[in-house]
Amino acid sequence: MKKLIFILFVSITLITGPALAQNKPTREISNITGDLYRFRNNFHFSVFLVTPEGIIVTDPIDKDAAAWLKAELKKRFDKPIKYLIYSHDHRDHIAGGEVFAEEAIVIAHENAKETIVGEQRPTAIPEVTFSDHMTIELGGKTVKLIYVGRSHSDNMIAMHFPAERAVFAVDFISVKRLPYRDLSDAYFPDWIDAIKVVEAIDFDILIPGHGPVAVKADATEHREYIQALYDAVLKAAREGKTLDEMKQTITLDQYKHFGQYNNWRVLNIEGMYKQVSMHRRGN
Repeated sequence: MKKLIFILFVSITLITGPALAQNKPTREISNITGDLYRFRNNFHFSVFLVTPEGIIVTDPIDKDAAAWLKAELKKRFDKPIKYLIYSHDHRDHIAGGEVFAEEAIVIAHENAKETIVGEQRPTAIPEVTFSDHMTIELGGKTVKLIYVGRSHSDNMIAMHFPAERAVFAVDFISVKRLPYRDLSDAYFPDWIDAIKVVEAIDFDILIPGHGPVAVKADATEHREYIQALYDAVLKAAREGKTLDEMKQTITLDQYKHFGQYNNWRVLNIEGMYKQVSMHRRGN
């Protein structure tokens, strides 16, 4: 009987051990350039800037991730965290802000604060908000916050690091990948204009909230995909085509090299169809 129990225990351990290991989050810090770093938590990324007077952090991602990052910053740099900046209001990027809020000033766009409070996001409420632009200066370094307009939410900002020639742009710009599924919480054609705002910034390094670090040209390529999708769906709607017909005929073959093309192309069409149906004038 004891032998049987032991065998069962070993079997359960062998089965559950790898599963538990797979659930352990992948977290790491990598240098982008100079004193600008990137924090990874599984498939989400944020950035932070180290200065002689303290650290500027961005999207905390979630409470556990924020706690891990805070401990690492203390161990590696031993400097106070002065500012926490939210890119937009979505929970999967800004949950856990309370981890930093005791020592950091929390900043977001004014529309983000309204949603964070109204939707009861599990994070610290922004103390400082702005409407169009805001500049943070700390320890001789600068971060420019730019409201890009309605895109993936109505409160999205881009974070420009002039000295590092880098821009942190979350969710509304993807690198060689289709936008997420059915374009939820989206505004069109405003989203296209939002990317143009980023393209007008003088920078070299594009840092998305998901996926690899890229270059400015990748922002342009993503905008061109969204423009092509929007134009194709709008044209088909004006021709009276059904959604099912659009799914068959709108292939956007020039973007087959994009990640998630096979999985999200139809979902992108569905999302854009909803947007066009809501906002275009009928014949």
